[in-house]
Amino acid sequence: MGGLSIWHWIIVLVVVLLVFGTKRLRSAGKDLGEAVKGFKEGMRDDKPAGQLDDQSRSDETSASKESDRDAR
Repeated sequence: MGGLSIWHWIIVLVVVLLVFGTKRLRSAGKDLGEAVKGFKEGMRDDKPAGQLDDQSRSDETSASKESDRDAR
């Protein structure tokens, strides 16, 4: 009565395949894989989240100056 044997897992797998179908399961697996890949790439970035490069900083300051001028 303890754990599930291999036959229980095979029956569960067959039921899941019958309910969802292989196409839907394949697309769900693909979406999950792309999400994991994107997360890993995001974690591998060289720059910390709070750090901007020089180009981004200059764009940000010029945009804030323009919005200050427009507000007046």
